[in-house]
Amino acid sequence: MATAAEQWVLVEMVQALYEAPAYHLILEGILILWIIRLLFSKTYKLQERSDLTAKEKEELIEEWQPEPLVPPITKDHPALNYNIVSGPPSHNIVVNGKECINFASFNFLGLLDNPRVKAAALASLKKYGVGTCGPRGFYGTFDVHLDLEDRLAKFMKTEEAIIYSYGFATIASAIPAYSKRGDIVFVDRAACFAIQKGLQASRSDIKLFKHNDMADLERLLKEQEIEDQKNPRKARVTRRFIVAEGLYMNTGTICPLPELVKLKYKYKARIFLEESLSFGVLGEHGRGVTEHFGINIDDIDLISANMENSLASIGGFCCGRSFVIDHQRLSGQGYCFSASLPPLLAAAAIEALNIMEENPGIFAVLKEKCKRIHKALQGISGLKVVGEALSPAFHLQLEESTRSREKDVKLLQEIVNQCMNRGIALTQARYLEKEEKCLPPPSIRVVVTVEQTEEELEKAASTIKEVAQTVLL
Repeated sequence: MATAAEQWVLVEMVQALYEAPAYHLILEGILILWIIRLLFSKTYKLQERSDLTAKEKEELIEEWQPEPLVPPITKDHPALNYNIVSGPPSHNIVVNGKECINFASFNFLGLLDNPRVKAAALASLKKYGVGTCGPRGFYGTFDVHLDLEDRLAKFMKTEEAIIYSYGFATIASAIPAYSKRGDIVFVDRAACFAIQKGLQASRSDIKLFKHNDMADLERLLKEQEIEDQKNPRKARVTRRFIVAEGLYMNTGTICPLPELVKLKYKYKARIFLEESLSFGVLGEHGRGVTEHFGINIDDIDLISANMENSLASIGGFCCGRSFVIDHQRLSGQGYCFSASLPPLLAAAAIEALNIMEENPGIFAVLKEKCKRIHKALQGISGLKVVGEALSPAFHLQLEESTRSREKDVKLLQEIVNQCMNRGIALTQARYLEKEEKCLPPPSIRVVVTVEQTEEELEKAASTIKEVAQTVLL
């Protein structure tokens, strides 16, 4: 029976072969021939070997020129000719052996050289030593770290806080801890470099909106809403974030937070707020832009700030709801893999917080001084003031560019140098020009602190005006 069945199958195959169209038979024949060729041909061809003499090899080696490891840099590049500071960069600073009034360091509240802060740091140094030599998860968590996190959470009126040992790494680690490939981040074009690096590490889909332009942001949100309607299954698993700064480092302007919060709820997005400039500056008690606008802090999903400005320490922190913050302890790269904050700097930050809470009037003093110098610098021939009157860090830009960034930088540096010769320490804002997403124009950054007297503010304004007239006219 088996033999008869096999013969019947063979007959059916022959019959099907006769009935098949001609083009079908040709195609099958070509495929069979191609398979046979693949089976019997070599998968690669060996290049014909050409033996070189020793002399020819030496000549080829001498002629070969490797690509440069880095692009050529001139010896007069600013990064290679930095100013050297002797002593603490507090109210008065000694730069290259010359004493000046400091309008360059972000010591907004004057706590860098405060005796109480230094005493707290010294006591911690004697108790714990200099460093930690380990990340938080590997014997790098000290009781003073937990104390600082608790104090920051209570000060900001949030459930929990987490501290990082490096200010730049704070927001750069926080963003990729939540936003992943496939998620969408709406970010201001003027966002600082730390935010840019966090976005790059997240590998998310980035959508830039015009600086502080809520209409442009809503346009992008609407476009995304339309895209989501086309693919609701994908939209359900795609997270949307809005990233902004309280006070923008690159512009000195304040974000329109009330409008951002409205858009957050309208389009179901999350808000990350970077407050390195606004923390310890804005608000009646220095809690930042949320207190300044009277926004409920629970409306903000994550707040980050560094401790290197108002607190005059090192590192940074994030605060928010406990389940949000705890996630960073598991996936915040700067937290998980960097040695933890030296205890002496944590103790210094705690004491700085004590002073801020004991002297809430210090924020009003800083605000008045910011307004005073901002007004005094108006009307400088050839320069324009960029930034809010309440920002302690703002910019002076050329009214008319020379259309050459290099020439603009040299003109502004000449103003900085002449001001320093007259006892006023300023600095240019520096950028990694080839890596900035939206490179800001060259500028001189002016920083205001509570320690500067009215006379010193007037002296700085008049000096800048006189030097600008000399250099630019």
